[in-house]
Amino acid sequence: MSDRSNDTTVLETESAGVPTPDAETALVTGASSGIGQELAHLFAANGSDVVLVARRGDRLREIAERFERRHGVSAMPVTADLAVEGAAGRLHETIAERRRTVDVLVNNAGFGVYGRFTETAADEEAAMRRLNIETPTRLAKLYAPEIKARGGGILNVASVAGVVPAPRAAVYGATKAYLLSFSEALAEELAPTAQVTALCPGETDTGFMRRGGMAASGVADGRLLDPAQVAQTGYHGFRNGDRVVVPGVRDKLRALLYRLLPRDLMMKASRQTWEP
Repeated sequence: MSDRSNDTTVLETESAGVPTPDAETALVTGASSGIGQELAHLFAANGSDVVLVARRGDRLREIAERFERRHGVSAMPVTADLAVEGAAGRLHETIAERRRTVDVLVNNAGFGVYGRFTETAADEEAAMRRLNIETPTRLAKLYAPEIKARGGGILNVASVAGVVPAPRAAVYGATKAYLLSFSEALAEELAPTAQVTALCPGETDTGFMRRGGMAASGVADGRLLDPAQVAQTGYHGFRNGDRVVVPGVRDKLRALLYRLLPRDLMMKASRQTWEP
C-alpha cells in the first residue's frame, strides 16, 4: 500500500536567500539525494540559483543552507510529494507566489516497482505513473513557455530501461520509455530556442535500488554507477546541447546493442538482465 495517499501538501520549508541578479534558476525535483542532489549541486556550483523539491524537508534545508554558504547562490527548499495528484500545479503556484522564474526544469524525481505484473501492487504502480509520467509532463507544460522565452531548458532523468521493455519491471520501463520519447519530441519542438535533454543512466548506486523491490532484481547484482558521475555526465551533456545522454561505456554499448538486436533476441537479453 502506498504511503502517499494522504499527503497532499506542497509547502515551502524555509525562506531562501535573495535571488542572485542575472543568475538562472534551476528547479530540481527529487533533490534530497542521489542523482537529483548531485545535479542540484552542479547547477549551484556553476552559479545557478536553485529550487530544491523533495519529500524530505529537513534534508532539503540542510542542502539549501550548504549551497548558499558554499556557492553564494539562492537555494529555495520546497517540501512536496509529487506523486500526489495535482502536486505539480500546487508546486507551480508555490514558486510563482515567491515571484521566482524558472530557466531550467530538472525532472529527476521518480521510483520503480519490481516484480511480476500479476503480483505487483496496483496502487504503488499508479503512484509511480503519476511521479514518473504525469508530474514531469505537467511541469513541462507549465514551465515550457517561460523556459522557451528565456532560452533555458529541460533535463529529464529517464533510464536505459526506457530503451527496451523490462520484464519484471514492465510498468517502470514503460514510464521511462515515455519520458525518453517525450523528451526527444519536445527537444525538436523547442529547438533552437530551448534545450531538452534526456539523461538515461543504467543502474546507479542510489536509494532507488533499495525501494520498490528493485534490490531483488538482476540489475542490482551488477556494478552500479556513481550518482555524482552520472549527474556530471548529464549536466555537461545538457550544457553541450545533447538530446540523449547515456553515461558509462557499458550502458552506451548496452543501449546500442538493444537497438540493433532483433526484437525476440532483445527481449530474451532484457529478461535475463532483470531476472533475480
